[in-house]
Amino acid sequence: MTSFDIVVIGAGIIGSSVAYHLSKAGYSVALVEKGDIAHGTSSRCDAVALICDKKPGIDTEMGFKSIQLYKELAKEFSFDFEFSSRGSLYVCETEQELEIAGDYVAQQRADGYDMKMVDNKELLEIEPYLAKDLRGGIWTEVDSTMNPYLVCFAFIEEAKKYGLKLFTNHEVREITQSPDGRVESVITDRTTIHTNRIVNCAGVWAAKIGQMVGIDIPIRPRKGMVLISEKTKPIVNQKVHEFGYMLSKFEDITYKRAVSKLVEDNNIAFTIEPTEADNFLLGGHRAFKGYDISSENDVMRGIAERAIRFLPILKDINCIRAYAGIRPWVADHLPIVSEVEEVPGFFIASGHEGDGISMAPITGRMVTQLITGQETDFNIDRLNFSRYKLLEKV
Repeated sequence: MTSFDIVVIGAGIIGSSVAYHLSKAGYSVALVEKGDIAHGTSSRCDAVALICDKKPGIDTEMGFKSIQLYKELAKEFSFDFEFSSRGSLYVCETEQELEIAGDYVAQQRADGYDMKMVDNKELLEIEPYLAKDLRGGIWTEVDSTMNPYLVCFAFIEEAKKYGLKLFTNHEVREITQSPDGRVESVITDRTTIHTNRIVNCAGVWAAKIGQMVGIDIPIRPRKGMVLISEKTKPIVNQKVHEFGYMLSKFEDITYKRAVSKLVEDNNIAFTIEPTEADNFLLGGHRAFKGYDISSENDVMRGIAERAIRFLPILKDINCIRAYAGIRPWVADHLPIVSEVEEVPGFFIASGHEGDGISMAPITGRMVTQLITGQETDFNIDRLNFSRYKLLEKV
């Protein structure tokens, strides 16, 4: 019989972090994944941990704390995940964007975060290849990069030192419960694992796991495409993105960009980030298309159009490939990190949308605090699953 204190479902960035933190805390942990490590969203994302793209409050607090934890883990882990604090630059195309950005930075600075506004001259001193007519932007020194694949492997390799057992290529088929509703076991297509605690870190597939215990987890897959450039000379030194990225991410901000129909229809906003391999990731794009991760020509054209507008030099650089992934989207753009009271022993750590990389360390830490009964680093009442309704069991 296979028995563990805790079963973590999903070996992406969140599940890997949760498994590491729980294993380090002394629990026997099974990490179950239907594919391989970083098989889903974590292998099809960008590679940054940012605070500049987060709303003031707990969103930014979690992002900032995670970056501090990444700095510590980069020194502690034997597995190099290519961590670097390069900073990031948000660029504003219009005076209206610059005004909104100024208000945003003022609020973040009031909360103690080191962000600063830069004008057109400073912008071009920081990134000389940017279009000359941009109004200014936001520079955030603390923002960092890493390799998302390697972060997942680093968490898991370290967790193995504390006894983590990895079950890759095990698709969860059923979760059994006792008469009082407590979880009892996870049944995969290959084995049965007995446990009295489960952490659902399945990301865009978290809702499917939730259905197995009769709950409705309102996470939807939100597609995004990324283009990869050929190896080239340095074009930017850090993550650079248009401030319209934030305005397209949070639909409650009323702002209309002057963009082409192609860009508007596909919800495209310019982002670029350098990699350790001397090429660049170019995005970004947001669309609800179910679980489809096929590359779309219109989206690729729209990303290229928007990229060249901000960095005209890109018109002379080749794109060698493209890929798409799906983000675990929730309506209020905050993840779910909590126990489900109606299902004793069932925890959720999912719904991070595009912030899984940014928030992985703090999420793993806080899930462990929840399970051990410790006070969490932040008041996470807003992240509780109780903000949603439980499905009636049939």
